[in-house]
Amino acid sequence: MTDDDRSGRWLDPFDPQPPAWATVRAEEVVRQIFEFEPGTGGRMRRRSTTPPVLRFSDMYVVGVVDLRAVEFPHLLEFVRCRFDSPPDVRQTKLNGCEFYECWLPGLEGHNLYSDNDVRFIGGTRVRGRLDLTDAEISGSLELTDSRLDNVGGYALHADRLQLDGAMLAANIEVNGQLRLPGVRTGGNVNLAGAVLHNPDDFALDGNGLQVGGNLQCVRSKKRRFIASGWLYLPSARIESDFSMRGAKLVPATEASEREQGNERFFDPRVSLIADRFQVSGNVDLDQGFESTGTIRMVNARIGGSMRLTGATIDLSDGAEPFAERPGPDQPGPYPYRALHLDGSQVDGGIDARGARIAGQLRVVDVTSRGSVILDGAVLANRNGDVVEGRRFATGGNLDARGTTVFGSVLLPEATIGANLDLRASRFVSPGRYRRDRSRKPSVDLRSAQIGRDLVCAIGERENQAFSAHGEIRIRRAEIGRQTNFQGAEVGSLLNGTAINAFGLVTQELRLDVAIPPRGKVNLRHARCASLRDNDKFWDATGHIELDDFRYDALAVPIELDDDAQITRRLRLLRKAMGGSYRPGPYDQFAAMLRASGNEEHASTVLMAKQRWRYNALAEGYRVLGPTVRFWSLLQRYVVGYGYRPMRALLSLTLLLVLGSVWFATQPPPPVANADDHLVWNPFLFTIDQLVPIVDFGFKNRWQLHGASQWVTAGLIAAGWILATTVAAGVTRMLRRSS
Repeated sequence: MTDDDRSGRWLDPFDPQPPAWATVRAEEVVRQIFEFEPGTGGRMRRRSTTPPVLRFSDMYVVGVVDLRAVEFPHLLEFVRCRFDSPPDVRQTKLNGCEFYECWLPGLEGHNLYSDNDVRFIGGTRVRGRLDLTDAEISGSLELTDSRLDNVGGYALHADRLQLDGAMLAANIEVNGQLRLPGVRTGGNVNLAGAVLHNPDDFALDGNGLQVGGNLQCVRSKKRRFIASGWLYLPSARIESDFSMRGAKLVPATEASEREQGNERFFDPRVSLIADRFQVSGNVDLDQGFESTGTIRMVNARIGGSMRLTGATIDLSDGAEPFAERPGPDQPGPYPYRALHLDGSQVDGGIDARGARIAGQLRVVDVTSRGSVILDGAVLANRNGDVVEGRRFATGGNLDARGTTVFGSVLLPEATIGANLDLRASRFVSPGRYRRDRSRKPSVDLRSAQIGRDLVCAIGERENQAFSAHGEIRIRRAEIGRQTNFQGAEVGSLLNGTAINAFGLVTQELRLDVAIPPRGKVNLRHARCASLRDNDKFWDATGHIELDDFRYDALAVPIELDDDAQITRRLRLLRKAMGGSYRPGPYDQFAAMLRASGNEEHASTVLMAKQRWRYNALAEGYRVLGPTVRFWSLLQRYVVGYGYRPMRALLSLTLLLVLGSVWFATQPPPPVANADDHLVWNPFLFTIDQLVPIVDFGFKNRWQLHGASQWVTAGLIAAGWILATTVAAGVTRMLRRSS
């Protein structure tokens, strides 16, 4: 029966008890289709350029509309129709088909072929399986504002569906699985405002899906996109953008029970599974995007950027406050990953400004050619690893300014093309090792390579200090330009480590912190061209390890006449080492001063080194300790431990005067050999005793007795010591000048 036979009466297709006047046998519908001739009554053309349309409206069709393997070269339209059995269009070849405001118990469309669009629109409801497996549609598949219900089964079964056009399903409601594995579309897949509800299984199965345009799971004018159940998109390929802006994802509630396995990389609570995903454009998970399950995109390839601006991914079951909470009762660590991107490659950048993420961000072997931005984000996995990023690489900056991090950020062997900027960020509640429950570092950059600067400094405003409760580990890292801890607050445990920079290589090392580091600082084997520090740094509560720490110059050089600065630095150096003696730091300090032409101050440093050396020896030799201390004092004041040759000359002159006076006041001694006829000269005799090797004719020529004999022996010993000191000092000066 056609529109002309309905007499203006409209059928409510959603009424389960349709009126008798609307009832039509399915055979009658099939007969009219077979007998259709364009231009006859009750048939119409929309435009002269379009194929003729056969329309059925306001009908309750009883029985199966069996069009299997039928070739119908015209368009079919069903308007406000209700079917008691699924129409059968398997292997049917149509010019196009439309169901507008209809109710169907399903549709059998396996191997359907259509030259134009296939449309289920106007609020059409399908209560059963809509089967389009292996169908070929030269136009688009439109499901806008439709509703598909098949709880626990396939609501849309479209394996290997081929669309030359788009799949338009804005505001669709699906109770059951939207199954699209192997689907190929020439245009977009539009699921804007869709509601996919299959909480015990896959909400969307798009394994191997190929989209010629955009895949849009975004907010529409009507509502946001919502999916309860897994979004399964492994090996999918999107030729343009994949957008989930403003979407809300809830994982399948039985995911952890259904999946049996304890694999290391298994994600039991997952919302989006997109392993081996390929997107030529951007991936947009921003502008209010929410997920309570893992976003998993392992070994994915993204041609554009990945955007997470303002996103919320919460794997804490709502326990995470995303703020500091006083007291011992802290949530976390959480057993689930929030974002799992292992092995993925992003040709653009990653933008997660203002994101709120509870759970682990796993980015092992991830490469981003552009910059990674986390400014103002909150990353939370208290007492656990909030970022696991071994061998993470970015071609630009990694910016995390003003970021709050609860947990440990692990980026060993990372490669940062430009800056790693952590200014004004806070790192609290670092993770713990399983073996002994000791604390992990707040930031782990072991063996990392940073092209320009590592910035762990104060922000633009004074109250925006960088702070880390755990260790900043930059062991064996290579930083191209500056390592900056200006105004930083690092460490929280006296017996822990605040900064571990063992083997660090950088051009400029800035350690002018805001407060003394709370814990140990390790600078062993570190290298830098310029060092800037302050007194607070050297007051580290756990002391500072300085063995083989080398710096070429100080950012603020020491003036040649600034003796107070040398005294201050020696005091800080001694305090930093906890009062213990290690020669390396003194040698390095002296070498730096000597390289800048400050010879006098370099000698002062080396004298201090010898002073503490003898002090350490005296403490080691308990019995001979006083003797060692006396010998140290003697060398210190008489010859400056060999670094003050002029003191030795003055000492020689003083001994010459004293010796001459002594021998002048004594009776002339007898000549040792009576055949010698010598004239006694106290001055020349004293010189002959003080100056070794050279003989002025008075050595061994006189017989001395009593005190004079001991004075002579003392002069000979002092002469050897002082002359050797003078010779050593001259040799050092000649060596430095050569």
